[in-house]
Parts: sequence; structure tokens; C-alpha cells
Amino acid sequence: MSHADDHEGTRRDFLYYATAGAGAVTAGAAAWPLVNQMNPSADVLALASIRVDVSSLEVGSQLTVKWLGKPVFIRRRTEEEIAEAANVDLATLIDNDARNANGVEGADGGDANRSLAPFGGGENTGEWLVMMGVCTHLGCVPLGDGAGEYNGWFCPCHGSHYDTSGRIRKGPAPENLPVPPAEFVDESTLLLG
Repeated sequence: MSHADDHEGTRRDFLYYATAGAGAVTAGAAAWPLVNQMNPSADVLALASIRVDVSSLEVGSQLTVKWLGKPVFIRRRTEEEIAEAANVDLATLIDNDARNANGVEGADGGDANRSLAPFGGGENTGEWLVMMGVCTHLGCVPLGDGAGEYNGWFCPCHGSHYDTSGRIRKGPAPENLPVPPAEFVDESTLLLG
């Protein structure tokens, strides 16, 4: 092998590497718009967290808001509703998981693990209940204001009954209504997300 042949091999290797590198850069540049279009749009990002004014919500009433395209039930429960939810034997629950995204994931389905603490982190009296308003069976929106056999929510599509804490008690739904990330930012404003 002559010195010229060795030199040609080096030049050939360089051309292969340069061509492969240019091809990789071109493929990446062509693929970037396809990958980037899978990111959430600006309107979805804007709705990732919302503030809800709950100052006009009376005890015993409910407010439904739309968050991330889904209904969220915000209920200011009465003392009777709180007591009814707290006095449930957890062994009788279909789903004994709190389903709470506020730091108590994996906790039992007791009412205290599903209700929202007031502003300032004071004692959780159980007055505030915030949960997704989508039936865990097939995604219908349950009826509220004391509907169903357990005075909570009832999904008329397939007969799922939820109690005053949003826990599934009867019917085909497999899980409790989930509690989304939520906290009070002041005494009258709830932050979802």
C-alpha cells in the first residue's frame, strides 16, 4: 500500500462522516416541526391553572367550573354532609383510595383525606370539597346537589352513586371522583392546577 492510497482512505472516511453528519442535521431540522407540534398550545397552557372566586358560594351550594376542558365541582358542604361523609365505614367503600393530587396520594378514602384545607393551612373542617366532575366509569358528568342514594352525586347514564365526599358507593364506576391539585390563595380565591 502506498502513501497515496492511505491518504485516499482518510479523505474517503472524512467524506463519509461529513455526509452522514450533514444528513443527521438535515433529518433533525426536518423532524423538529413534527415534534414541536405535539407540545400543548398556548390556550391549553393558559388554562393549566385558573383562579376561582368562591366568595359568593353559600354553605350547601356547589359551583361547577371548567378546567383543562373538564368540569370541576367545588362544593361548600353543610355540617350534615360533612358528618355523613365522615361516618362512613371505610371497609364498605368500593374504592378506598383518596385519589387526591394534593399530597395525600395513596391515602385511604376517609373524608379528611379528600376535603380541602382552608386558606392559611388552618384546621381542615371538611367544609370545602373540590373534585373532577367526570364519572370514572365512562366519563359522563354526574348530577349533584344531593342526587343519588348517598346524597352526593349520581351519574344517570349507567347508575353510579357517589356519596357526599365524592366516593363511589354503588354502580359500575371503579374509582372515586379524583381531587385535582387545588389550594386557597386567599380566603375567597381557589387556585386549580
